[in-house]
Parts: sequence; structure tokens; C-alpha cells
Amino acid sequence: MPKPSNIPEIQARLDLISQELIALIQKYQLDAQDPLEVIPVAKQKINISDDYIRFLELSLEGRLLGEAASFLETDK
Repeated sequence: MPKPSNIPEIQARLDLISQELIALIQKYQLDAQDPLEVIPVAKQKINISDDYIRFLELSLEGRLLGEAASFLETDK
């Protein structure tokens, strides 16, 4: 997938990431109340290592895209 370079492209990619994350959250009934608990809860509940790795990848990619969007917005 090409690297998103503007806000609409980043938003589209974030939407795809969100859909995939929501599917994993529902599949494993991840219910962390505090954002700092998300990774420990996922590690405990996700019993398929490929799903756990994908969860981490999506989380990191979403974070990086969010930071890129913030940078683009402040760079105007």
C-alpha cells in the first residue's frame, strides 16, 4: 500500500486500521478501560500469536499515522 501523504489519505488508512482493530477487539472481547491497559489486556486475551502481532502492528501504524496527520495539520 502506498504511503499516505495528505490528510484525506491518512484518514482513509486510519479508517481501514480501525475496522481491522475493531474486529480483533470484538473477537477477543478486549475490554481495557484505561489506554495504558490495552497492551497487557490484549497480551492476556489474544491466544493466537499472529493476531497479537497484527494487533500490535495496527496499533503502532495508527499511532504513527495520527502523528503524521498532526504534523501535516500544524505545517499548514
